[in-house]
Amino acid sequence: MKFSTVLGVAAATSLAAASPMMRRASNSTFAKVDGLQFNIDGVTQYYAGTNAYWLAFTTGNDDIDTALDRLKEAGLKILRIWGFNDVNTVPTDGTVWFQSFVDGQDPVINTGADGLQRLDYVVKSAEQRGIKLVINFVNNWTDYGGMAAYMKRFGGSANPEWYANSDIQAQYKKYIKTVVSRYSNSSAVFAWELANEPRCNGCNTTVLYDWAKETSAYIKNLDPNHMVTIGDEGFGVSGGDGSYPYTQGEGNDYNKNLEIDTLDYGTFHLYPDSWGQSNDPFGSEWVEAHGKACVAAGKPCVFEEYGVQSDKCSVEGKWQTTALNTEGIAADHFWDFGTTLSWGKTNDDGNTIFTNTSDWTCLVTNHVAKINS
Repeated sequence: MKFSTVLGVAAATSLAAASPMMRRASNSTFAKVDGLQFNIDGVTQYYAGTNAYWLAFTTGNDDIDTALDRLKEAGLKILRIWGFNDVNTVPTDGTVWFQSFVDGQDPVINTGADGLQRLDYVVKSAEQRGIKLVINFVNNWTDYGGMAAYMKRFGGSANPEWYANSDIQAQYKKYIKTVVSRYSNSSAVFAWELANEPRCNGCNTTVLYDWAKETSAYIKNLDPNHMVTIGDEGFGVSGGDGSYPYTQGEGNDYNKNLEIDTLDYGTFHLYPDSWGQSNDPFGSEWVEAHGKACVAAGKPCVFEEYGVQSDKCSVEGKWQTTALNTEGIAADHFWDFGTTLSWGKTNDDGNTIFTNTSDWTCLVTNHVAKINS
């Protein structure tokens, strides 16, 4: 999700019949692919989850515990978070940052109390609660530094240059190695994610393909136990109406990328307002198109981000139903998890679903109940 570009930003019985049945297998420490679904803690089924990009930047341990307790109580099993926080100026004491790119200095990976130790605590707390984490390594957007923070230090002004710069890629891999090595034995890690919404506008699709292939292989060499995925929006998927999201203008060939053997599953996002599309039929057709692509590739898909600014229950509820009924879709993670902590409400970008609201009841409580029925 890019904050700055958001505009103004069947009955339960039929769902139960259409949804893939829960299948219990032998217990395993690590989450894994099982056919077109995921197996977590020995159970193969469809899983509900969410995003909380902000969690590892939270300074209070009690607040982290509270947030994860609320997810566990709600039955949300998978949580996607930012495993990056890149800066070009080192902030004042107490502000969390993970990696600095200061002009004239070597990059610094912060493993201190206001650095990766915050992520350490999130992983530890998730382990204790059985929550599985998708941990992302860099942002396509400028929120929390992103690719632009690298380019300000190493050179470049547009994201295509980020992929081509060998110094940038070396530092990116150095950061990946630092993070992966901390948690390679943790049962809390669901998957490692290459980037949030990577794009390469106007590039040949081989640029993103080659980068994803090389980086995912690098991660698998570091940690063969956990899954790896891209974290992309799903652009360039085959089928559809030929509108912007279905084109390869952002450098993505979704079906081709799914062929990379060191990627365990596909991801896709859905923000019709931001892409100049209607909520439906575009939204449901977008979900179905990705399900077809993943079935063809023999890999599960995750409906990894989705949101609207209004009528959340009716619009997103329909997308959830479509996802549950579409072969190849193995999980969904709504954007974004909101709750009240010791210091007040977490960020609301207009898409956020807060606990103790009617939208939460509709899109979380009822959705989880349908999955488990």
